[in-house]
Amino acid sequence: MGGCFSKPKPVEVKIEVVVPDKEKERDKTSPNGMASPVANCKPNGTTKHLCDESLALSAYQNPRDLALSAYQNPMDFMEAAVCHVRDLENGQMREVEVGGGKALLIKEHGEYSAISHKCPHYGAPLVKGVLSGGRVRCPWHGACFSIATGDIEDFPGLDSLEKFQVKVEKDKVIIRANKQALQTQKRTRMMSKCTGLSNYSAGVTSVLIIGAGPAGLVCAETLRQEGFGDRIVMCTVDKHQPYDRPKLSKSLESTAEQITLRSKEFFQKYDIELLKEKEVVTVDIKTKTVIFRDGLKMVYKNLLIATGSSPKILNCKGTDVENVFYLRTPEDANCIAKLANNKNAIVVGASYVGMEVAAYLAEKAHSVSVVSQEDIPFRKALGEKVGRAIMKMFDNNRIKFYMLNEVSEFRGQQGKLKEVVLNSGKVLRADVCIIGAGVSPATSFLKHSGINMDSKGFIPVSKTMQTNVPGVFAAGDVVTFPLALRSNKKVNVPHWQMAHMHGRIAALNMLGQATEINTIPYFWTAMFGKSIRYAGHGEGFDSVIIQGDLDELKFVAFYTKSEEVIAVASMNYDPIVSKVAEVFGSGRTIRKRDVEIGDMSWLIGKGTQQL
Repeated sequence: MGGCFSKPKPVEVKIEVVVPDKEKERDKTSPNGMASPVANCKPNGTTKHLCDESLALSAYQNPRDLALSAYQNPMDFMEAAVCHVRDLENGQMREVEVGGGKALLIKEHGEYSAISHKCPHYGAPLVKGVLSGGRVRCPWHGACFSIATGDIEDFPGLDSLEKFQVKVEKDKVIIRANKQALQTQKRTRMMSKCTGLSNYSAGVTSVLIIGAGPAGLVCAETLRQEGFGDRIVMCTVDKHQPYDRPKLSKSLESTAEQITLRSKEFFQKYDIELLKEKEVVTVDIKTKTVIFRDGLKMVYKNLLIATGSSPKILNCKGTDVENVFYLRTPEDANCIAKLANNKNAIVVGASYVGMEVAAYLAEKAHSVSVVSQEDIPFRKALGEKVGRAIMKMFDNNRIKFYMLNEVSEFRGQQGKLKEVVLNSGKVLRADVCIIGAGVSPATSFLKHSGINMDSKGFIPVSKTMQTNVPGVFAAGDVVTFPLALRSNKKVNVPHWQMAHMHGRIAALNMLGQATEINTIPYFWTAMFGKSIRYAGHGEGFDSVIIQGDLDELKFVAFYTKSEEVIAVASMNYDPIVSKVAEVFGSGRTIRKRDVEIGDMSWLIGKGTQQL
């Protein structure tokens, strides 16, 4: 089913912390207070291998050999009674103190669970999130975690939550936790390593991943998490380790090191080879060979294309002057922040990236101006009313708009930008200019490869992220894929969260674990300390129903098509977007008439408690 690897027999793998014999009696409690299955759990001995027997390698390793628990000393654990059994109702969560740390206590279907209380992505308090169907969804960016294991099930983010033991004694709910885990509040899932790298020549790999963004990184990590032990090579045009790209426009002074997703040591530990500053120029699907600009050739068994987007280049005079930027790298961001300090900054394009940059520079630059072909920011995505409310917020923060305008010329002095000329004839003083006028898929190197692309350069894929070529997968901004929420209409969803999930689905299908994508798009933007959260896919909406107060920037907007809600956006209304995402994910339909009356109690669960 779409993968080149043989499909293993279904095996349930349960891996728990190994503790000394004298501690085992104390550990025989599961999250629901019942007997733990750990004592009878045996490590998985199954192997995963390639179809090509000449390169077949044992890929599963004994999980107990992969990583020894750091939590073996009884002195590292502590227990605390955190509440009475009647303090929580079913469907409720409570943030509780456990010694010097905190945990999230959950009661669902009469059973208690305890996990980390903060989302590993950006540290959101999960007690303010949404509990549904055995998992908790982050209130800020929509990541989902199993309450049974703490494992991450939907994105963004790479790490999972710590899992703590819970038992009930004399009507008291007691949590037993490792002290270090209470402090870290996150963990990396257990992963395998490459078991036979010496079997490969330098120019041959089992899996080649083009692109080191979230799709590529999650694909590589998922392969290792599933026990895959063959060679994985990831290549990128960047010179850095994979980094948190959304922060480039939200925090321009952050260095590459500060926003790194995984360290060099991480890649070395799990045998994920990262080739930096490597640009692919050709893919030969007949010989399964990728050719790089520097002449390097690499033969692959399975290929993932996750090259992301390229900025649309302005076609005007003077584009060769200095201090005109297309924000692509941490160095670009740092230069922009430095050049804009007490100077005149121009942002071309009222895109999310452009508006985030303008907001960031508002307190640093002498002046910030936004030039856009549109009349209202975000009209197409968020509607006129929401767009005007956001525009007013920018006006109140000294941002000047030049709408229904285009740049006709950049003028320099001694080679550096001094003026931006608009097609209206207006001349703006400028010391730095940031162009955020849209992007296109970075797929030009595939034009003659035989891999299908549409007229815009997007790669159509199936629900398994498979292209028209067996063994070639694609993910992230470069693809159109069937979105279950919109009756399997093929769409492009260039969200950070979605790219993570694409990478995971691609990896599972490479391994022959037939898995279709079925996630809800989730997006966010941040400006002036306020966040807009968005879930669903509102393309083609025909009406917007606003609840709340746009002037106060506390609202929720429901986007409808015909009589059905297809997307939701909010500001200062958490966790409404995460709640709607859960409703969408359950397959339930939200009717237009249900939100028109202004009563949203049907969306709210039993709530949370916080001590």
